[in-house]
Amino acid sequence: MTGYGRGEASSNGSKISVELNSVNRKQNDVLVSLPRELAELEARVRDVINTEVSRGRLTVVVAHHAGNGSSQLALDRQLAKTYYESMIALQKELGASGEIGIETVLRAPGVLRIPEEQVDADEAWPQVETSLKAALRELVKMREREGKHLAKDLIHRLKMLRECVRKIRTIQPAVVKRYRQNLHDRIAKAGIDLPLDDDRLLREVIVFADKCDITEELTRLDSHLAQFAHHLRKNEPVGRTLEFMSQEIAREFNTIGSKANDVEISQLVVTCKAELEKIREQLSNIE
Repeated sequence: MTGYGRGEASSNGSKISVELNSVNRKQNDVLVSLPRELAELEARVRDVINTEVSRGRLTVVVAHHAGNGSSQLALDRQLAKTYYESMIALQKELGASGEIGIETVLRAPGVLRIPEEQVDADEAWPQVETSLKAALRELVKMREREGKHLAKDLIHRLKMLRECVRKIRTIQPAVVKRYRQNLHDRIAKAGIDLPLDDDRLLREVIVFADKCDITEELTRLDSHLAQFAHHLRKNEPVGRTLEFMSQEIAREFNTIGSKANDVEISQLVVTCKAELEKIREQLSNIE
């Protein structure tokens, strides 16, 4: 599920900010970017995130904004002297012309730099945790809003599946009757006088009825659809559970399609499977 959140906390002139953004992914994948001085906090950051997010690709960016004093440039005088002396020596050795000025020395790597602030990661953790939890609250709210929209779509599609199951159950009793009549008609066309209540005809019809009986599958479908709706109403991560339920629903529809031996039922099964595929695509976005 997609979402974004930001939080920050200040203390003793420094500020910690945390930005989170998540995109759809079936598994849980957390990418953490921390300043070097706070790198050892990565495990704690992951632990906090895992209490709230169990699915999706989540990017975490933690920034440490130091106080004004640490933003001043520092001059490494000894390094500057070393550069200057080396440059002069090289110039004499090569017999090169030109003037080596202060600008050249100051542009040398490391002569001018922003001093690194000494930060104790353990002392900084309360700020990081406060910022992280604030960002998580925003992220979760956004994901919850998206989840409600997805739930409405799934409920609508669930109703369509239930309607298809109802139609299949209505059609089912007529399948055997139609087979019996068609069988009798074929026998009559062959010039054989056989009454509808003949034992041989009845045995053939019984065997057919047993092979195409889908009562158990329809009963299990009712149960699976009811459980799907039940889990959909839960206020907790249910994405993987719903994916499993959708697999079981698909299994029952496949069995019905292979056993029903009826064109109308087969068409309804195709419609249901197409709708179920749309449901399964949405479930990959749900935590």
